[in-house]
Amino acid sequence: MGQDPITLIISLVGGIFSFLLLMRFALQLSQADYYNPISQSVVRFTQPVVSPLQKVLRPIGRLDFATLIVAVLVKAAAIFLMVQFSPMFASAAGVNPVHMLIFALTGTLNTLLTIYFWATLGAVIISWVAPDSYHPAPQLLLQLTEPLFGLARKVIPPIGGLDLSPILIFILIQLAQSYLRPFVII
Repeated sequence: MGQDPITLIISLVGGIFSFLLLMRFALQLSQADYYNPISQSVVRFTQPVVSPLQKVLRPIGRLDFATLIVAVLVKAAAIFLMVQFSPMFASAAGVNPVHMLIFALTGTLNTLLTIYFWATLGAVIISWVAPDSYHPAPQLLLQLTEPLFGLARKVIPPIGGLDLSPILIFILIQLAQSYLRPFVII
């Protein structure tokens, strides 16, 4: 609430763009439908900044390291700009580049965990309200979270038709984010 406008703008633009990049990474990782209109929009929006690095770093299986590296660089650039232009960070003008990289990596991981948290919550709600929806958004959420649910079901199998795997996912995400929180700036 007490943020100055420069910090707010840098944080918002950096956060939205890194969110889109990490959404692209997560969709590729989960092998979501590439032809879904939402997937197409995410790819189209992020392609100009990812394609130069993809020429050097080809995806390995489902892992697109170029997209992940660009997401970390966007976070690092946002942190650098916040440190340079914000009076709130004026005392930290000489921040170590290694510290900025650590903040960028933890911020990227935190954003990825947040995407999976909300996607899991959305998938749970969709499974109650409209399990057989043909809309692109619910289909994408279910495709994004199904690999995660599959891993969690190996630990907690469904009991009497009740799938408790989202609870395990929520607990693990919250636990990981609690450890990352001290290192997250944006």
